[in-house]
Amino acid sequence: MNEARGRFVDGYLGYLLGQANHALYKDFDSHVRAAGLSSIEWRVLATLHDSPPLTISQLAHDVLSKQPTVTKLVQRMCEQGWLALQADAADQRRTLVSATPAGKRLVRPLLEQARSHEAAILQALPATERTALKKLLAKLARRPQ
Repeated sequence: MNEARGRFVDGYLGYLLGQANHALYKDFDSHVRAAGLSSIEWRVLATLHDSPPLTISQLAHDVLSKQPTVTKLVQRMCEQGWLALQADAADQRRTLVSATPAGKRLVRPLLEQARSHEAAILQALPATERTALKKLLAKLARRPQ
């Protein structure tokens, strides 16, 4: 290792993003669990709260999980009354998933807590850097595969 350059991971984007994600989520996780949700259930409800109905494959992409996992999860969440399924009017072979009013009520306080938690974490940065950080991360996330 070259001592002048430091450790590889200290400058590696994947590591830095992972560390930042951990710092952001580690304290918030207790709020999710207190609401009776797992982290993936939180991501599903947060995604669908103010979204039009999504296909299972789009939802899996958005919540960073595999489609078979999300398919089973959606079935369980439907049984709990948090999600609803409907046929896609444009393509009857596709199923669309949406949050029910009960699912939205469950996740709404968590969304407010998430916003407050994020603001507390980001207050270490000036407003221009917060805006730039979010724009750059969104740009990286939209990068074509």
